[in-house]
Amino acid sequence: MNAQEAHRKAIESRYSGRCTVTEMQGVKEPGTNILKQTPKVVLADQPCRMTHKSSDTTTVVNGVAVQSQSIKLLISPDLDIKPGSKVTITQDGRTADFKQSGLPAVYPSHQEISLVIFDKYG
Repeated sequence: MNAQEAHRKAIESRYSGRCTVTEMQGVKEPGTNILKQTPKVVLADQPCRMTHKSSDTTTVVNGVAVQSQSIKLLISPDLDIKPGSKVTITQDGRTADFKQSGLPAVYPSHQEISLVIFDKYG
């Protein structure tokens, strides 16, 4: 095993979550030429790790104190997760829905995808 493979194996050994990725895809309605946007699972039960880091500072928005949080998904670099996809992560006994908020940072050992709480596709 070379150093790169060892590094990837070390990172993957820390994966404690599983995720499912769902995309909106056009599906032709039977007997018509109409495409209907339908959610479709494109990846299921993938090993992953969700990390989060809260900001040390709090900002006030409309009179309410808000603390920002950065959420990242660490997952195999071999997978393609499109922006706007719904990513359902189960880790540490909890399940939550997120969506990809930017382009992934892809490394030989893993990729890091910034996430935000899922509210809708798009």
